[in-house]
Amino acid sequence: MKKLWIGSLSLAIAAVAVLSGCTDKAAGPQQDNAATAAKINPAGQFPIMKEKTTLKVLVKGSSFVEDFATNEYTKFLEEKTNIHIEWDIAPEKSAIEKLNLVLGSGDLPDVIMGFDISPTQQLIYGNTGEFLDLTKYIDQYGTETKKMFEKLPYVKEAITAPGGKIFGLPQVNECFHCSMSQKTWIYKPWLDKLGLQVPTTTDEFYNVLKAFKTQDPNGNGKADEIPLAGAAVGPNVNIDSFIMNAFILNPSIINGSEKRLFINNGKVTVAFDKPEFKDGLEYLHKLYAEGLIAPQSFTQDRDQAKQMGENPGTVILGAAVAQHDGIFTDSSKGNVGRWLDYVAVPALKGPKGVQVAPLNNSVNQGRLVITKASKNPEAAFRWADLMYDQEMTLRNTEGRPNVEWKLADPGEVGINGKPAIWKYTDVKLSTVQNVKWSQTGPSLRTNDFRLGLVPDPKLPQESILYNETKTKYEPYKQKDDTVLPQLFFTNEQATELADLDKTINDHVKEMIARFIIGDAKLDKDWDGYLKNLDNMKLKRYLEIYQAAYDAKKTKK
Repeated sequence: MKKLWIGSLSLAIAAVAVLSGCTDKAAGPQQDNAATAAKINPAGQFPIMKEKTTLKVLVKGSSFVEDFATNEYTKFLEEKTNIHIEWDIAPEKSAIEKLNLVLGSGDLPDVIMGFDISPTQQLIYGNTGEFLDLTKYIDQYGTETKKMFEKLPYVKEAITAPGGKIFGLPQVNECFHCSMSQKTWIYKPWLDKLGLQVPTTTDEFYNVLKAFKTQDPNGNGKADEIPLAGAAVGPNVNIDSFIMNAFILNPSIINGSEKRLFINNGKVTVAFDKPEFKDGLEYLHKLYAEGLIAPQSFTQDRDQAKQMGENPGTVILGAAVAQHDGIFTDSSKGNVGRWLDYVAVPALKGPKGVQVAPLNNSVNQGRLVITKASKNPEAAFRWADLMYDQEMTLRNTEGRPNVEWKLADPGEVGINGKPAIWKYTDVKLSTVQNVKWSQTGPSLRTNDFRLGLVPDPKLPQESILYNETKTKYEPYKQKDDTVLPQLFFTNEQATELADLDKTINDHVKEMIARFIIGDAKLDKDWDGYLKNLDNMKLKRYLEIYQAAYDAKKTKK
């Protein structure tokens, strides 16, 4: 499901402006919930409520869900919990506007769900009282949430704001192959025809691309081969995303945004102003200058990249920068198609021995918040907490038990080679359906859960992605203490960062392309590039990140 990152810095500023005119609405003490609390059953007991209770929920609409009110998962939850939901659906295309309108009006629902509200917005609205601190509800009623924290301690770390408060519940989806998403894929039949091995170093990679260009591997007698391509639009497809990590750690996607930030000895830093980054650009320029990188890589989107990969008749694409092989080829047909002939290039070793696979975050922040308007926050929390249960997660994401999925039989083995947990049936839902929520709402999919799926020979992609990532990237994965966590910025920090973030990262992206193409010269223009970063207040940019990081680490 496509993510909507409503927690951008610009929206955080808008949040400050909205709240500045309505702080009196948030200042009052919470009403006494003793009467309603008496109507709720103890943690772990069902139904949740002794009497039928209604919650008002603002939810981001989904193009995959026909009607939340009549959805079968909704009905199942109501039967199990004795909680009826009164839905307010925010259309996908105008979800941000709807959310900001509701937050600004003061006419709040009990629950806001599905918007992935950023840590910054959580902190802003939490500090004004619009969003409730959930820590006491977790302590008293968090049966499944506590289990999640025990299994995955980093989740609690990720969602806890400075001061120890938790304003939003996440969706957790430990997609193993996504966690090391900066990959490149290469066409194995061309390697075999030319007697070449999958490259493991930058020198070998250059030699393979050179052979692809000059030795007619598709055998049509034309110089139509594209040795390497990427795209300019979309995560993990930019041409430097994979190769730069043979020169310096370059985690190009940080919490869903292109930023290239990491931690070095406790300090927030960037890759793009370091001499090693310049070395990587020199290597990439060499590839480009010799015609080994498609010029379209700096302008095309993923759909155009897929046209290269699926060129009718003759294969013309030798290698592509992409998280998985279904981005530049058509993997929708399962166990047939050109995509099966591409294999992952392992994390390359550079000339100075650098060889690293960056790690990505798997916590979607703010999937559900409870507002100050809730007359029964205990019920709202228990309803949300239940969604982390394994069966509830499967009902949310896959459908009905013993219809679309079932538990694995004894002796069946999962993708990861361990005893399997679950498997698909032959029943397939249509794209728009009314059985599941299609990942809307909180859910918990650990690596063990996702990889506990019984492999389907007709749908081999998950097994392929697991094996390629396990053998070619995990041995070189980024160290945990260098990964920048999701940070909570104050109003003031968010306001200052808004312009700095866009200005700096847009400039970096532009100059990467110019240096690779040769429009800017590394020997003449690198110092000017660094000076521009200085003028754009890169130092101050990093200071703000450092302050938020330090506050995140202390949480006192």
